[in-house]
Amino acid sequence: MEVKIRLRMSQADAHYGGDLVDGARMLALFGDVATELLIRNDGDEGLFVAYDEVVFTGPVYAGDYIEAVGKITKIGNTSRKMSFEAYKVIEASRDPECPYKAFVLEEPKLVTKASGTCVVPPR
Repeated sequence: MEVKIRLRMSQADAHYGGDLVDGARMLALFGDVATELLIRNDGDEGLFVAYDEVVFTGPVYAGDYIEAVGKITKIGNTSRKMSFEAYKVIEASRDPECPYKAFVLEEPKLVTKASGTCVVPPR
């Protein structure tokens, strides 16, 4: 099972100079994906216990569209191992002369990948 969400990063998501979005925003998206995976698989929102690995592979800016994808990779009694990837699918213009332009990317750019573990109540 795979879950996917797509969001535009807003000016409110920009945390650093140059409209750079904080990497924690990608982790928040992964948390939302994990919650949907758990609801679909277990009928319960569960809890995120820990990330095993988080790798930031590219910058995200306000105005970019990000697609976050996740899947359950292993099911234990109450634990659910998951993997996540976030891709930039539309890139906002960085040109101050044309800030209203954006570009659909032919190939989505991987910006973050992670894996982690969630738990749900025993059945």
